[in-house]
Amino acid sequence: MTETALMVDGLAVDFSGFRAVDGVSLAVAKGELRVLLGANGAGKTTLMDLISGRTRSTEGRVLVHGRDVTNWREFRIARAGIGRKFQIPSVFSGLTVRQNLEVALSRHPGVFANLRLRRRPADRARVAEVMALVGLEAEAEQEAGYLSHGQTQWLELGMLMIQNPSVILLDEPTAGMTQAETAKTAEIINRLKGHHTLLVVEHDMAFVREIAERITVLHLGRVLAEGSVDFIENNPEVRAAYLGTQGISAC
Repeated sequence: MTETALMVDGLAVDFSGFRAVDGVSLAVAKGELRVLLGANGAGKTTLMDLISGRTRSTEGRVLVHGRDVTNWREFRIARAGIGRKFQIPSVFSGLTVRQNLEVALSRHPGVFANLRLRRRPADRARVAEVMALVGLEAEAEQEAGYLSHGQTQWLELGMLMIQNPSVILLDEPTAGMTQAETAKTAEIINRLKGHHTLLVVEHDMAFVREIAERITVLHLGRVLAEGSVDFIENNPEVRAAYLGTQGISAC
């Protein structure tokens, strides 16, 4: 039987009578990549906020590998194995790519204290491995502030990956990217399948086709449909609610 890495059970949040997420349930298997799809206001980012502890739920549960982490503080949920990348990247612009990854890898507090630490061979190897995975080997000694938008996104993804979370939440990872950068991002994310469990919010339908194994569609805070790309693009309820009469292939 396939292990469930992330379970959301009847999750809801009520903001003064407005239910932004209204009884959402989903199960994401270990190593699976799941895409969350829906129009603006469907509840996608709020659901990510609830899972990661940024927002407290009013109903339901969140379980990570069977462990109930509902409404834990963000740092405790992160320690339980959930890592999150937001739409707007956050890196240390004055540090090099290598230094950013070294800081993300270290468990010692303080950015500059980290830079004075002697790195173990295993840590150096892990940094090199992640730089190769996100395609930033040539930029290893370049300050992050001089990276392109896409490179900055890949660096932040690398900083998340190097901490080895079992479940990764990605909120619109291709926002603002060129077509070439989007294609490279799809390659990076596809390499993570099987090694990490991923939940991805994305609007770029060409990108979704490149990475999606299974799609969950949200509408007005509820699950409208769930299935493969082919199933979703031919689902009449999804077409009516979000994708239009021509379906995913038109987006």
